[in-house]
Amino acid sequence: MKQDYPIVDTDIHPGVVAERMVDFLPEPWRTRYAGGNRASGTMGYWNPGGVNRADAVLPDGGRIEVDPSALAHYLLDEYDIDYGILNPGNSLHYGLSPEADYAAAMIAAVNDIMVQDWLPADPRYRTSLVIYPNDVELAVREIHRLGDHPGVVQVLMPSASRIPYGQRFFHPIYAAAAEYDLPIAIHPGTEGVGMSGAPMAVGYPSSYLEWHTDLVQSYIGHLVSMVVEGVFVKFPTLKFVLIEGGVSWVPPIMWRFDKNWKALRMTAPWLNRPPSEFIQEHVLLTTQPIEEPEDPSQLETMLGMFDAGGMLMFSTDYPHWDGDTPDFAARFIPTAIRPQVMGGNASALYKLPQPERVFA
Repeated sequence: MKQDYPIVDTDIHPGVVAERMVDFLPEPWRTRYAGGNRASGTMGYWNPGGVNRADAVLPDGGRIEVDPSALAHYLLDEYDIDYGILNPGNSLHYGLSPEADYAAAMIAAVNDIMVQDWLPADPRYRTSLVIYPNDVELAVREIHRLGDHPGVVQVLMPSASRIPYGQRFFHPIYAAAAEYDLPIAIHPGTEGVGMSGAPMAVGYPSSYLEWHTDLVQSYIGHLVSMVVEGVFVKFPTLKFVLIEGGVSWVPPIMWRFDKNWKALRMTAPWLNRPPSEFIQEHVLLTTQPIEEPEDPSQLETMLGMFDAGGMLMFSTDYPHWDGDTPDFAARFIPTAIRPQVMGGNASALYKLPQPERVFA
């Protein structure tokens, strides 16, 4: 696809080789991990199609997503992507482990691998800093450890949680992130894992289809909590990124939110203007998995009901089999906002330099 704007992929999932993890783990966690006793939690829900693309394989049989150079070649080069944000999703499950010290050590090892192995491999890479949010002291320590690294562009947490993320328990994390001008991002996939509790408001679904469809519940809960608890009033520079959570649910929630605020504003006196204004100033969303109605004009109508031009950011979700290539995603985005969505918003959020190549 030829275009006259940068493309930034805001959701790439690099794999981490188990043998490399051992190199970064202190004892006693190294022995435990090497012995195969790696996590506390539940089995989770089974995707019948698997998770990763079956064709993301090198000629020697190795997986593309575990090789920094190969991923740069087969994804960034192949689709003319100017920057890629690494979100090591396999570490998010540790964020729901009840064993705080072990989980934090595992997460720190993944972060070190991103910084030492991936960022030097290609100048187009940037990485998210994963944290263990259920122990604020450990989370803040990790942000201070790597938050000033030039390749670290945001703090990443699982969308599953014991309590909504707006609550004051988490505010020291946001203070640390704001200190380094890092957005806070959440990513799905751990709902029902470890100590997160039931993945749905009504309990436990019985199939992956039901579980996957209902993931948006976590996003709605955290978004409303972040606004009502005054996070964006307390931290006026903080941005909140909702990765891989869908898009079309945002306008109806903003309408309902504003309506309720008008009648119940005394319960959140620090909110001096409609919640939708805070959302459109502080919240960004990624395109994958964008809704795909049979009539594309219906999606365009939904995108016109909120500031999609300022809030949406392109993502592939590579190497997941249900991911979107840039040319596929762009056709769903109205022409007028396509440059911002495909690269402009992410370039501004993550402070990415203008690509060296010259645009036509």
